[in-house]
Amino acid sequence: MGWWVSDFAREGQYIQLISWIFWVLLSITLHELAHGWAAIWQGDDTPIRMQRMTANPIVHMGLHSLVIFALCGIAWGMMPVNRYNFRDGHRGDVYVSAAGPAMNLLIAAVCLVGLTAWGRFVPAGSALSGNVATFLYLGIALNLILAPLNLLPIPPLDGSHILAGISPFFRELFGRPQAQLFGMFAFLAIFFMTPIGGIFIGYCWVGATALVNLAGGLVGNPPISSF
Repeated sequence: MGWWVSDFAREGQYIQLISWIFWVLLSITLHELAHGWAAIWQGDDTPIRMQRMTANPIVHMGLHSLVIFALCGIAWGMMPVNRYNFRDGHRGDVYVSAAGPAMNLLIAAVCLVGLTAWGRFVPAGSALSGNVATFLYLGIALNLILAPLNLLPIPPLDGSHILAGISPFFRELFGRPQAQLFGMFAFLAIFFMTPIGGIFIGYCWVGATALVNLAGGLVGNPPISSF
Protein backbone atom coordinates (compact mmCIF):
# COMPACT_ATOMS: atom_id res chain seq x y z
CA MET A 1 0.00 0.00 0.00
CA GLY A 2 1.53 3.28 -1.12
CA TRP A 3 0.57 6.92 -1.16
CA TRP A 4 -3.21 7.22 -1.31
CA VAL A 5 -3.16 9.54 -4.34
CA SER A 6 -0.98 7.17 -6.35
CA ASP A 7 -3.17 4.24 -5.23
CA PHE A 8 -6.20 5.94 -6.78
CA ALA A 9 -4.22 6.87 -9.89
CA ARG A 10 -2.79 3.38 -10.32
CA GLU A 11 -6.33 1.97 -10.37
CA GLY A 12 -7.48 4.66 -12.79
CA GLN A 13 -9.91 5.99 -10.17
CA TYR A 14 -9.49 9.65 -10.96
CA ILE A 15 -13.15 10.50 -10.38
CA GLN A 16 -12.96 8.89 -6.94
CA LEU A 17 -9.79 10.84 -6.17
CA ILE A 18 -11.22 14.19 -7.23
CA SER A 19 -14.50 13.45 -5.45
CA TRP A 20 -12.73 12.47 -2.22
CA ILE A 21 -10.65 15.64 -2.18
CA PHE A 22 -13.72 17.78 -2.91
CA TRP A 23 -15.92 16.20 -0.25
CA VAL A 24 -13.26 16.17 2.45
CA LEU A 25 -12.58 19.87 1.98
CA LEU A 26 -16.24 20.86 1.67
CA SER A 27 -17.49 18.64 4.49
CA ILE A 28 -14.88 19.84 6.98
CA THR A 29 -15.49 23.47 6.00
CA LEU A 30 -19.27 23.25 6.40
CA HIS A 31 -18.89 21.21 9.60
CA GLU A 32 -16.77 23.94 11.18
CA LEU A 33 -18.98 26.74 9.84
CA ALA A 34 -21.97 25.01 11.42
CA HIS A 35 -20.20 25.21 14.79
CA GLY A 36 -19.53 28.88 14.10
CA TRP A 37 -23.11 29.68 13.11
CA ALA A 38 -24.42 27.90 16.21
CA ALA A 39 -21.93 29.73 18.44
CA ILE A 40 -22.95 33.10 17.01
CA TRP A 41 -26.61 32.15 17.54
CA GLN A 42 -25.68 31.39 21.15
CA GLY A 43 -24.23 34.90 21.56
CA ASP A 44 -20.52 34.17 21.05
CA ASP A 45 -18.82 36.38 18.46
CA THR A 46 -15.45 34.59 18.72
CA PRO A 47 -15.73 33.00 15.24
CA ILE A 48 -16.33 36.45 13.75
CA ARG A 49 -13.56 38.17 15.71
CA MET A 50 -11.13 35.42 14.78
CA GLN A 51 -12.17 35.77 11.12
CA ARG A 52 -13.09 32.10 10.88
CA MET A 53 -16.49 32.50 9.22
CA THR A 54 -15.06 31.89 5.78
CA ALA A 55 -15.51 29.27 3.07
CA ASN A 56 -11.72 28.86 2.81
CA PRO A 57 -10.91 25.29 3.94
CA ILE A 58 -7.28 26.20 4.63
CA VAL A 59 -8.44 28.51 7.43
CA HIS A 60 -10.46 25.75 9.08
CA MET A 61 -7.98 22.93 8.63
CA GLY A 62 -4.67 24.58 9.39
CA LEU A 63 -1.18 23.51 8.37
CA HIS A 64 -0.98 20.24 10.33
CA SER A 65 -4.30 18.98 9.01
CA LEU A 66 -3.39 19.90 5.45
CA VAL A 67 -0.09 18.04 5.68
CA ILE A 68 -1.79 14.92 7.04
CA PHE A 69 -4.44 15.21 4.34
CA ALA A 70 -1.77 15.37 1.64
CA LEU A 71 0.03 12.37 3.12
CA CYS A 72 -2.85 10.15 4.25
CA GLY A 73 -6.08 11.46 2.75
CA ILE A 74 -7.67 12.26 6.12
CA ALA A 75 -8.03 15.62 7.82
CA TRP A 76 -9.77 17.60 10.54
CA GLY A 77 -10.76 21.18 11.29
CA MET A 78 -11.33 23.52 14.20
CA MET A 79 -13.65 26.42 14.98
CA PRO A 80 -12.64 28.64 17.93
CA VAL A 81 -15.53 29.39 20.29
CA ASN A 82 -15.85 30.68 23.85
CA ARG A 83 -18.32 28.53 25.73
CA TYR A 84 -18.57 31.08 28.55
CA ASN A 85 -20.38 33.39 26.12
CA PHE A 86 -23.19 30.95 25.30
CA ARG A 87 -26.54 32.30 26.42
CA ASP A 88 -27.75 28.79 27.33
CA GLY A 89 -24.59 27.85 29.22
CA HIS A 90 -23.82 24.14 29.16
CA ARG A 91 -26.93 23.44 27.11
CA GLY A 92 -25.59 25.91 24.55
CA ASP A 93 -22.40 23.87 24.38
CA VAL A 94 -24.52 20.86 23.45
CA TYR A 95 -26.19 22.81 20.65
CA VAL A 96 -22.94 24.19 19.24
CA SER A 97 -21.15 20.84 19.44
CA ALA A 98 -24.04 18.96 17.81
CA ALA A 99 -24.23 21.46 14.94
CA GLY A 100 -21.15 20.03 13.19
CA PRO A 101 -22.33 16.40 12.97
CA ALA A 102 -25.82 17.66 12.10
CA MET A 103 -24.30 19.48 9.13
CA ASN A 104 -22.61 16.25 7.99
CA LEU A 105 -25.96 14.46 8.11
CA LEU A 106 -27.52 17.31 6.12
CA ILE A 107 -24.82 17.05 3.44
CA ALA A 108 -25.36 13.27 3.26
CA ALA A 109 -29.13 13.82 2.93
CA VAL A 110 -28.70 16.36 0.12
CA CYS A 111 -26.36 13.99 -1.73
CA LEU A 112 -28.81 11.12 -1.20
CA VAL A 113 -31.66 13.12 -2.70
CA GLY A 114 -29.42 14.18 -5.59
CA LEU A 115 -28.23 10.63 -6.27
CA THR A 116 -31.75 9.23 -6.09
CA ALA A 117 -33.04 11.86 -8.54
CA TRP A 118 -30.03 11.30 -10.81
CA GLY A 119 -30.66 7.57 -10.93
CA ARG A 120 -34.35 8.12 -11.57
CA PHE A 121 -34.16 10.65 -14.40
CA VAL A 122 -30.74 10.13 -16.05
CA PRO A 123 -30.22 6.96 -18.09
CA ALA A 124 -27.47 4.72 -16.74
CA GLY A 125 -24.60 3.42 -18.83
CA SER A 126 -22.79 6.58 -19.85
CA ALA A 127 -19.49 7.72 -18.36
CA LEU A 128 -21.10 10.96 -17.19
CA SER A 129 -23.93 9.13 -15.45
CA GLY A 130 -21.52 6.86 -13.59
CA ASN A 131 -19.14 9.67 -12.66
CA VAL A 132 -21.86 11.86 -11.18
CA ALA A 133 -23.29 8.88 -9.29
CA THR A 134 -19.84 8.09 -7.87
CA PHE A 135 -19.35 11.72 -6.87
CA LEU A 136 -22.66 11.88 -4.99
CA TYR A 137 -22.21 8.45 -3.41
CA LEU A 138 -18.85 9.45 -1.95
CA GLY A 139 -20.49 12.57 -0.51
CA ILE A 140 -22.99 10.34 1.26
CA ALA A 141 -20.45 7.79 2.48
CA LEU A 142 -17.89 10.30 3.76
CA ASN A 143 -20.43 12.31 5.72
CA LEU A 144 -21.99 9.17 7.17
CA ILE A 145 -18.51 8.41 8.49
CA LEU A 146 -17.85 11.93 9.80
CA ALA A 147 -21.15 12.35 11.67
CA PRO A 148 -20.95 9.31 14.00
CA LEU A 149 -17.17 9.64 14.25
CA ASN A 150 -17.48 13.16 15.63
CA LEU A 151 -20.21 12.05 18.03
CA LEU A 152 -17.90 9.61 19.80
CA PRO A 153 -17.53 10.76 23.44
CA ILE A 154 -13.74 11.02 23.22
CA PRO A 155 -12.00 14.39 23.75
CA PRO A 156 -11.63 16.52 21.72
CA LEU A 157 -14.42 15.18 19.47
CA ASP A 158 -17.84 16.84 19.48
CA GLY A 159 -19.39 13.93 21.35
CA SER A 160 -17.26 14.66 24.39
CA HIS A 161 -18.54 18.26 24.50
CA ILE A 162 -22.12 17.06 24.17
CA LEU A 163 -21.63 14.59 27.01
CA ALA A 164 -19.90 17.24 29.14
CA GLY A 165 -22.77 19.63 28.49
CA ILE A 166 -25.22 17.06 29.84
CA SER A 167 -23.24 15.48 32.69
CA PRO A 168 -21.37 17.41 35.44
CA PHE A 169 -19.21 14.34 36.04
CA PHE A 170 -17.94 14.19 32.45
CA ARG A 171 -17.70 17.98 32.38
CA GLU A 172 -15.19 17.82 35.20
CA LEU A 173 -13.43 14.78 33.74
CA PHE A 174 -13.06 16.15 30.23
CA GLY A 175 -12.14 19.58 31.57
CA ARG A 176 -8.86 18.30 32.98
CA PRO A 177 -5.77 19.45 31.03
CA GLN A 178 -4.60 15.91 30.30
CA ALA A 179 -8.00 14.76 29.06
CA GLN A 180 -7.62 16.26 25.58
CA LEU A 181 -4.18 14.78 25.02
CA PHE A 182 -5.11 11.38 26.42
CA GLY A 183 -8.33 11.33 24.42
CA MET A 184 -6.52 12.08 21.18
CA PHE A 185 -3.93 9.38 21.76
CA ALA A 186 -6.66 6.90 22.73
CA PHE A 187 -8.64 7.73 19.59
CA LEU A 188 -5.62 7.32 17.31
CA ALA A 189 -4.61 4.08 18.99
CA ILE A 190 -8.09 2.57 18.80
CA PHE A 191 -8.81 3.56 15.22
CA PHE A 192 -5.43 3.09 13.58
CA MET A 193 -3.76 0.33 15.61
CA THR A 194 -6.73 -2.02 16.06
CA PRO A 195 -9.37 -3.47 13.69
CA ILE A 196 -12.02 -1.21 15.26
CA GLY A 197 -11.40 1.68 12.87
CA GLY A 198 -11.74 -0.49 9.79
CA ILE A 199 -14.87 -2.16 11.15
CA PHE A 200 -16.42 1.20 12.00
CA ILE A 201 -15.73 2.65 8.54
CA GLY A 202 -16.88 -0.58 6.89
CA TYR A 203 -20.25 -0.41 8.62
CA CYS A 204 -20.59 3.24 7.56
CA TRP A 205 -19.98 2.28 3.91
CA VAL A 206 -22.54 -0.51 4.21
CA GLY A 207 -24.99 1.96 5.74
CA ALA A 208 -24.44 4.40 2.88
CA THR A 209 -25.13 1.70 0.31
CA ALA A 210 -28.24 0.57 2.20
CA LEU A 211 -29.59 4.12 2.31
CA VAL A 212 -28.95 4.61 -1.41
CA ASN A 213 -30.77 1.38 -2.21
CA LEU A 214 -33.64 2.20 0.16
CA ALA A 215 -34.17 5.67 -1.31
CA GLY A 216 -33.66 4.42 -4.85
CA GLY A 217 -36.09 1.57 -4.33
CA LEU A 218 -38.82 4.04 -3.42
CA VAL A 219 -38.62 5.57 -6.91
CA GLY A 220 -37.81 2.39 -8.82
CA ASN A 221 -34.04 2.72 -9.18
CA PRO A 222 -32.06 -0.52 -9.54
CA PRO A 223 -30.05 -1.57 -6.45
CA ILE A 224 -26.32 -0.94 -6.29
CA SER A 225 -23.57 -2.73 -4.37
CA SER A 226 -21.06 0.13 -4.24
CA PHE A 227 -19.29 2.63 -6.49
